[in-house]
Amino acid sequence: MNKRHKRALLLLLLAAAVLAAVVLAVQSAKNRRNQEGAGSSGTTSGIISDGAAYKSISYHNGSATLSFALNKEGEWYWTDDPDFPLNQDYLIQMTTTLSTLKPQQTITDGVGPEDYGLSEPTRTLSATASNGQLTTLSLGNTTSDGNSYYMLMNESETPIFIISGELVKEMSVGIYDMLLLPELPALTEDRLGTVTLTGAVTTELSAFRAQAQPDESGSGSSPESGDSVTWLCNGADVTADEQMQRVLGQLSALRLDACVDYRPSDGAEALCGFDEPTATITVNYTGDGNTAQTLTLTVGNSVLNGDGRYVRVNDDSTIYRMAADKLDALLAVANNGLDAAPAGD
Repeated sequence: MNKRHKRALLLLLLAAAVLAAVVLAVQSAKNRRNQEGAGSSGTTSGIISDGAAYKSISYHNGSATLSFALNKEGEWYWTDDPDFPLNQDYLIQMTTTLSTLKPQQTITDGVGPEDYGLSEPTRTLSATASNGQLTTLSLGNTTSDGNSYYMLMNESETPIFIISGELVKEMSVGIYDMLLLPELPALTEDRLGTVTLTGAVTTELSAFRAQAQPDESGSGSSPESGDSVTWLCNGADVTADEQMQRVLGQLSALRLDACVDYRPSDGAEALCGFDEPTATITVNYTGDGNTAQTLTLTVGNSVLNGDGRYVRVNDDSTIYRMAADKLDALLAVANNGLDAAPAGD
């Protein structure tokens, strides 16, 4: 190869290198534009900055608008009622979902928001980060498989993202479902004193515990006494009665299932049957620290269009729901008395 040929080859190689550099620069610029179009966060790892910390979240889920914020103690509260007993887990999960949100697919060309239900979105969300940065999301139609949603970000008409349905699922939880249900005391037999069941009749069940007796050496108690409980009703021993045992079983397993109405109106109280309760269950028991405690459970009407009963706990005006099979033995005695017990005076 002569010098002229070598020079021509060298020029070709230089031209190829320059062309490759130009292509790489163009591609890099295109990538930067796509990333900038994905939102103001400027992140390359997702739609929203990973690990973003939020101080407020507000969203409309298609039927209701809910807003939450962090208080000075770093706990979430419902801005409509800061005293509402909010279960923190729901907002913690939502902030985790937002901070790690990534698109399943990004659509940038040849489409408009109206093609995906985004011109008038039925679901919207705005979240303010701890640094003041506001992020807004608009959610449109589902994808053909129904598992994902089309989304726009920060009021931009492009790009259109496809995200999983997890965020929409979390936004669909009703506010009463976010209420932290009160935990009822553990009413095990060893803690019970008296149980009063009032409905059509009143039945009082009393626990009698024999004092522990010293053994023959005078240094201990006999194994036959001290731990046993005798249940009395109108002076009769009803310990072995099947109804009595069912009552004890239901008391030990009492659990609230859901909140029906928080701060109910007078009309709601009457509708749920608390103007004339079906039954009142009053339990005197020994609480933590060997303290005397009382639990009052007021039972109203049967739940409309569902299984269970409306109930109230102590002086709390909130109306809860409890499954019927958690109460049927208690209500049977409240309405008819205990079969094994003689009639009272």
